[in-house]
Amino acid sequence: MLTLTIGSFALAIHHLLLILALALATLVGWQVAKRGGENPESVLFGLFLLGLLVARIGFVLAFWQHFQNSPLKMLDLRDGGFMLWPGLLAVIAGAVFWGWRRVDLRRPLAWGLSSGLVFWLLASFSSSLYEQGTRLPEIALRNASGESVQLSSYQGGPLVINLWATWCPPCRREMPVLQNAQKQNQEVTFLFVNQGESMQSVSTFLETQGLNLSNVLFDSGGQLAQEVGSMALPTTLFYSAEGRLLRSHLGELSDASLAQAMESFDKEHSKSAQQADPARNTRTCQTANC
Repeated sequence: MLTLTIGSFALAIHHLLLILALALATLVGWQVAKRGGENPESVLFGLFLLGLLVARIGFVLAFWQHFQNSPLKMLDLRDGGFMLWPGLLAVIAGAVFWGWRRVDLRRPLAWGLSSGLVFWLLASFSSSLYEQGTRLPEIALRNASGESVQLSSYQGGPLVINLWATWCPPCRREMPVLQNAQKQNQEVTFLFVNQGESMQSVSTFLETQGLNLSNVLFDSGGQLAQEVGSMALPTTLFYSAEGRLLRSHLGELSDASLAQAMESFDKEHSKSAQQADPARNTRTCQTANC
């Protein structure tokens, strides 16, 4: 499951885990402070914002080539572009700083922050393991000619599946990004799976927007969204050549966030190469001049 859906409201699971971690840290810190010390609630919230800020800065620096021509895109957080480790280190450094300055804050802050981080890391790791263990769904969709095609027939190489609809503003904004990526990454198959709309309306939309997308498929009943556990649009899924889910992205993609997500294919390729040659790193030299 990639999202928690309540009525028309959908929240990404990893966002939910982050909110729950902050709530747990605040609750534990408050309980410890009741037995002596200063309530760390405001400091924890400040550290949360600091972590997000530094994580965003780290992401921008790592993918600067995608921002240098449009600096204002750095402020557009809708692409979900963050780097974990810079943000995490900033939170820990900030906690050490506040604990050093305010003695009464040390114990409640340490307990609250530790409990929140442990919960978040374990829950995120478990969620990632579950997500990456899922396979490409065995379902049939319709292509632009109205013919039935098996989703599994696209398996065999890196695969990106985008769930979208013409009425979805973030979907419309990210389409040029995905179209450019499709042109620049010929070794990757991109599937654009429309959710619940007619072929005529989709065709009209693509024509009026000047979009030339390959592999547009139609999922009239929303089967794929149900199978992968995401009712939010847009949702983009990244599958290995073996049909194993490597990564998912909920929400709008920018050039930078798509480049970050596409790194999953490079990591998978390196992993596969090592598995194909397990003795590569253990070979010993057989000659004196090696």
